[in-house]
Amino acid sequence: MNVVSASPNTPVATENTERALRQAARALARSGLVHAYGHCSVRLDVEHFLVCAAKPMGTLLPSDAGTVVHTSGPLPDGVLGEVRIHQQVYARRADVGAICRIMPPQTGLLALLKRTPRARHGFGAYFAKPDGSGPVLWDDPRLLRDDAAAARLAETLGSGNALVMRANGAVVVGVDLVEALALSWFLEEAARVETGLMSLGQDGDHTLLTPDETVARQVTAGRVYERMWEHLTFGDVEPG
Repeated sequence: MNVVSASPNTPVATENTERALRQAARALARSGLVHAYGHCSVRLDVEHFLVCAAKPMGTLLPSDAGTVVHTSGPLPDGVLGEVRIHQQVYARRADVGAICRIMPPQTGLLALLKRTPRARHGFGAYFAKPDGSGPVLWDDPRLLRDDAAAARLAETLGSGNALVMRANGAVVVGVDLVEALALSWFLEEAARVETGLMSLGQDGDHTLLTPDETVARQVTAGRVYERMWEHLTFGDVEPG
């Protein structure tokens, strides 16, 4: 784990971890997946995570350090209220190592219709459930500014890798920042295909991947996530 400890109870992120978090934040902004709003985080240990500075993600500078947050209890001063989502997800999901809270436009458009993208091409397959459905929908447009609402959202996410929020963006999780960033891009690309087929009147079941095709496309070997990370972070102000 890329962490050094200041005390037995409070981890401190290394500069490599801080830099990777800033890289992910700026990549989300360059890709149009966030704007003035959004945040991302990376797990430090069982009970702590590092969330990016509370600024528009595309404006983060090399000097902008993140904030260490406990998975329970009050948020530290200066941390955005919806970081409660991160708290609640990390507390429930030991498999989650990073979270992106994003504002993807095509995904948001679908959510207004109470729809989420389904497995119609390779990228959409990564979110498909065994019943053929896509990412779960959080059908509440309000900001999550209290622990109870954030807990309900985390329960709704369940074991999935993405949750789409009606009129309020999406939450994407991964085992690490590389996966969470890649899946954030995959989600919006799946939504772009979905809305495109809707405009053609071709969004029926006949354009869905079959269950076998869906499973076959859920491939992570061959540096699938890593190559997307390299693509999205290329040219960043902090190479490495």
